[in-house]
Amino acid sequence: MKNRLEELRKARFVRQDDLAAALEVSRQTISSLEGGRYNPSITLAFKIARYFGMSIEEIFIYEEEDR
Repeated sequence: MKNRLEELRKARFVRQDDLAAALEVSRQTISSLEGGRYNPSITLAFKIARYFGMSIEEIFIYEEEDR
């Protein structure tokens, strides 16, 4: 799943450490999310969306895999 997390964070001049603290996760979690190595739980996705004042769908882009 792709996401716009890094783009949104940088546009608001928020450091990974500060976003992690606001979301109560580690900086490594933010880094992994931004790098596409980790997909958030639904709870974390809601927290991220609330933090940025956006919907989950505006931040996380779900692409179905070809079967």
